[in-house]
Parts: sequence; structure tokens; C-alpha cells
Amino acid sequence: MKFLYSTFTALALSFGIVAVEAADIKVGYVDGDRINRESVPAERASKQLEKEFAPRGKELERREAQIKALQGQLEKDALTMSAGDRRAKEQELAKLTLDFQRMQREFREDLNIRRNQELSGLLERANRVIRQIAEAEKFDLIVQDAVYRSPRIDITDRVLKALAEGK
Repeated sequence: MKFLYSTFTALALSFGIVAVEAADIKVGYVDGDRINRESVPAERASKQLEKEFAPRGKELERREAQIKALQGQLEKDALTMSAGDRRAKEQELAKLTLDFQRMQREFREDLNIRRNQELSGLLERANRVIRQIAEAEKFDLIVQDAVYRSPRIDITDRVLKALAEGK
């Protein structure tokens, strides 16, 4: 019994020591989603991607309208067309649809690749800013993903401000 009591005492004291040491730790939190949405570099990258992919997007819209027009014409004139003409229009429609789907898939893939490149660059800049803040303000730990965090430890606004200033 005396051994059990001394073990509990030792455990209680060790937890007390850990709690005292933990009180000196400075922790911060950064909301990565907000950084990706609201930061100046993220907004700049988004506008750049829109500008870069706008011509291809317009071409896709033009082709989609062409397909719909051909489909409407085929539905309207199907009864009055000869079988050969109808078959030729159906083949043309199938070819246009396949080309459109291929172009659409390539567009999405290219856009995702470029978006990931831009986000990667943003992540590097944000991490550099976070490290600078951590060193300047003597943080022990800064977390980006958390199930719960207190607004008291959220430093996202400071990171956003530093990114806007171009640090």
C-alpha cells in the first residue's frame, strides 16, 4: 500500500511539473483556408489564373453553343432529313461532343495544375512569414490544422497583413 501511495504521489508531482512547464509554452494558430482565400497573393493568383484561362474558357463556351445549336437543328429537322443526312449530322454531333469533352477535361487538368503551382508558391511565402512571426514573437508552436482553437491564439490576421505587405 505504501508503494502504491508513493507511486501516485510521484505521478501527481510529475504531472504538476509538466503542467507548470506547459504554462510557459506560447502557441499560435493559422487558418490555412483563410490564407488561401483572403490573402493578397491568393487574390492576385486567382485573377492571374482567370486571365490566363479566359480564352480557353470562351472557346469551350463557343463549342458548347455550337453543339447545342447542331443538336437543336438535328431534333428540329430529323423527320424531314434523309437518312444519310441525319446520320452525317449525328456523326458530326458525336465528333464535336467528343472533342468538347476532351477539351473540357484538358482545361480542367491544366487549370488544376496551375492552381496547385500558385498555391504551392503561396504556401511557401506563408510559411516563411509564419516562421518570421514565430521567431520575432517567440512562439514555441504554430499549428495550421486544429479541431478546436481559441481566438486568443489565432494569428491569421497578422499573417494576412504581412503577406499583403509583401514580406
